[in-house]
Formats: sequence, structure tokens, C-alpha cells
Amino acid sequence: MTTLAVAASLLIGVLLGILGGGGSMLTVPILVYLAGQDTKQAITTSLFVVGVTSIAGLVSHARAGRVRWRTGTLFGLAGMAGAYAGGRAATHIPDIVLLIAFALMMLATAAAMLRRPGRTQARAHRELPLHRLLLQGLVVGAVTGVLGAGGGFLIVPALALLAGLPMGIAVGTSLLVIAMNSFAGLAGHISGAHLDWNLALAVTAAAVLGSLIGGRYAGRIPQHTLRTGFGWFVVAMGLFVLGRQTGPAVLVTLPAIVAWPLLQHGRAHRTEIPPAAGAVAPTPEPAVRR
Repeated sequence: MTTLAVAASLLIGVLLGILGGGGSMLTVPILVYLAGQDTKQAITTSLFVVGVTSIAGLVSHARAGRVRWRTGTLFGLAGMAGAYAGGRAATHIPDIVLLIAFALMMLATAAAMLRRPGRTQARAHRELPLHRLLLQGLVVGAVTGVLGAGGGFLIVPALALLAGLPMGIAVGTSLLVIAMNSFAGLAGHISGAHLDWNLALAVTAAAVLGSLIGGRYAGRIPQHTLRTGFGWFVVAMGLFVLGRQTGPAVLVTLPAIVAWPLLQHGRAHRTEIPPAAGAVAPTPEPAVRR
């Protein structure tokens, strides 16, 4: 099972390298269900793996000029405070509560990815005031610390929609923020959980290799295609984790979960349908000479 966990870590790295997030969301389930770690140990290991992997992925994005250092540093510094506090608080939360919260976050994140994915591009140049940038960083950091996820699929939309960064730069900048948040969350967790360094280093090495591969292909694969496919994968993972903790009753919610993003996508498509062929555009009224 440990071999499977290491192999699956390649996927974590690839997703981090290409999307600036998402791989971290899979690390905890991989460590729990494939490597056999308990929840708190898996979260602690996840923070280490994601932090190191994000730094490795950051290098290729920085060389390509896809990192906004000032925005990422400010967002990350605020996130580190939230991540450390979240990590300390997580040591007092029961494992089942952490896993259910983690699964719900996965489903909410997947729904956000599947719902009108083009919206991020439309408002990419609006600047975010400094106090709101710091507040967003603090909130995302707290989620990172409590749940052991790097927060990439929270950070990327925040940087693109709110901080005014183009999507490609938001992806690269998010890796800087994820690394800062992950190590701050690790500092909060490390006193309450034992870290299996052999497993952590093996998983990290595989994830770093994946991030280098993903970084080479970043920008070559349509982001819409990647996010849609990965969004449905996260839905499946979230339902799996939730089902393991709450029982098969969670499957009752599956039709609603599947139908909601499809309905939103259909609405978005209808608003973008061009005029039918042969339709006559209204003729402007002639100007009145005076």
C-alpha cells in the first residue's frame, strides 16, 4: 500500500505543477487510505509534502515569469498566521470531524470549479485593496492549517478574481502562497503528531518529480479542460471520503451534487449563445440633421 501511495503522489505533483492546486487536496486521502496513517498524522505529512512540492513547482513558473512576488508574499504572510492558528486548533478536533470537514471542502471546491469556469477570466484585472488581500490570505491560511490542504483551489480564484492577476500568473503565484501556508500549518501540527520521515520523504520525492513534469506542461493544456475533469474527480473523492465516515446514506445527495454544476453550466451556455443565422440586427435610427 505504501508503494501505491508513493505512485499516487506523482499525480499530486503533476496537478500542483499544472494547476497551482488540487494535488494537496488528494494527499490526505492517499495517506489515510493507501498508507494507513491516522488523520492527524496524514494532515501533518501532507503539509510537509505539499510545502516542498510547491517550492519545486514554483521554480519553473518563476523562470517563465508567472509569479507576482509582492502579491504572493503579502497573501502568504497573512495566510501563515491563519495556518499556524488552524494547525494548533486542529489538534483538539476529533478525527472524524476533520475528515468530514475535509470531504465537504472538497465538494464545495469541486462545485466552484465546475460552475461557470470562465468567470475567472472575466474579472482578471480588478485590483484588491491591501486589507482585503490580507483578510483573504488569513481565511485561506486557516483552512490550510486545520485541514492539511494547501488551499490552491481557494488561493487561485482569490488571486485571479480579487487580486487582479491573470489566470496563468495566479497559478504560479499560488505555489508561493501554498508553500508558505503549508510550512506554517506544519509548525502548528508538528507538536501534536508524529511524522514518519521515511514515508514523508518518499512521497515528497515522487510529488516533486510530478511537479517538475506538470510545470513543463503548464499553459499547454487548456485550463478549462483540466479544471472540469479534475472537478468531477474531486467530487468522486469527496463522496468517497464522506461515505467512509458517514455511511452509504451520503449517496442520496449524489443526484443534487451532479445536477447543480450541470445546471449552472447550462445557464452560462445559454447566456453566451450568438444570434441565430439569418437574424436581422436592428437598424439604427438615422441621425437627425439640425
